[in-house]
This record gives sequence, C-alpha cells and structure tokens, in this order.
Amino acid sequence: MIKTVRSSALTRTRLIEAASQVFAGLGVQGATTREIARVAGVNEVTLFRHFSSKEQLLKAVIENALALQTEALANPEAWTQDLSTDLKNYAQLYNAMLEAQEDLIRTFIGEAKRHPEAAKQVIEEAAKPLGEKLVAYLQSCQKRGTVRPDINLLAAVEMFRGMLLAGMLCRDVKLQPHRYSSEEYIETCVDVFVRGIGVIN
Repeated sequence: MIKTVRSSALTRTRLIEAASQVFAGLGVQGATTREIARVAGVNEVTLFRHFSSKEQLLKAVIENALALQTEALANPEAWTQDLSTDLKNYAQLYNAMLEAQEDLIRTFIGEAKRHPEAAKQVIEEAAKPLGEKLVAYLQSCQKRGTVRPDINLLAAVEMFRGMLLAGMLCRDVKLQPHRYSSEEYIETCVDVFVRGIGVIN
C-alpha cells in the first residue's frame, strides 16, 4: 500500500515536471496532454488519473512553482518582525522561484493576450494565497506602527513583486552589461520599498 502511494506520488511529480517543461516550450495553447504524458514517460490515461484536465495540470505546475514561498510564509512565527529583514528574505525566495521558472514565466508573458480565460483564472487563483500572506504580514506591521496606515497593501505587494519580476526579466537581456549583482538589485528593491511604505520616526 505504501509502495503504491509512493509510486503514485512519483508519477504525479513526473507529470508536473513534464508539464512545466512542455508549457515552457510550447505555451499553454500549444501544449497537449499527449505530449506531456510522452515527456513524463507515461500514457495519457495515467495523466488523466492524476489530473482531469490540462487546466488542472497548469494549476499544479504554478502551485508547485510557488510552493517554496508559500511554505516560507505559512508560519507567521518564523517572521522576525523586522520589515527590512523579512522582506529581504521574501524577495530572495521569490527571486529564486522566478529564476527557477524563468522559461515558463517568459512563455506566460509572451502569451498573455492569447491565454484562454480558464488558464488566466488558474494562474490568478494559484498566485492569490501567496499575495494574501504577504498582505496579512504587512497588515500586522501596520498594527505595530511600522508600515504607513494610508498604504493600499494589495497594490504595494503587487508593485514589490513586479519590481522583482522586472529584475529577473532584464537580467538576461544582453543589450548592456549590468553593473550590479542580483543580490544588489534585491537589496535595492527592498530598501526603496521599505522607505516607501515604512513609518519614518
């Protein structure tokens, strides 16, 4: 029984990894369940035993990509309550996810106007809990008086994550050499963001 469960979990992991690869290479529209099953080394019937549709598989791929950050934000007691330290830790985790999923992210951006509505909804639903956890953390900072009470936290979180995304996307563009490291970029983002939302004493 345990062996069967383990085998099923390994197959599911293989399918998610294969789907990530196929979505990144062919896009959401171009990817087929047949090709994903082929890359995973299973038949299509096995794929449908684990995932009822391509959209469900896409959701699993995105949730898997966000798992590191979701886990890091799952335990509020792990936060230091120092705004700069916590946001730097978050930014490093988020940047690691962006770099690990760069091909997939670039595919989604390139296909943004062509995505089926169902795929867009899957992406939004999968990313929503991660944003909500950071908003909740910043709300607790507002209560402690370390974040300005007049800040729209949802907009602020989207802006912060957008800066990190832009950094990853620009980092590989070879039009001009960067005169700063990835770490320096993250530290600058955190510094500018904290100065913008933090309460000045």
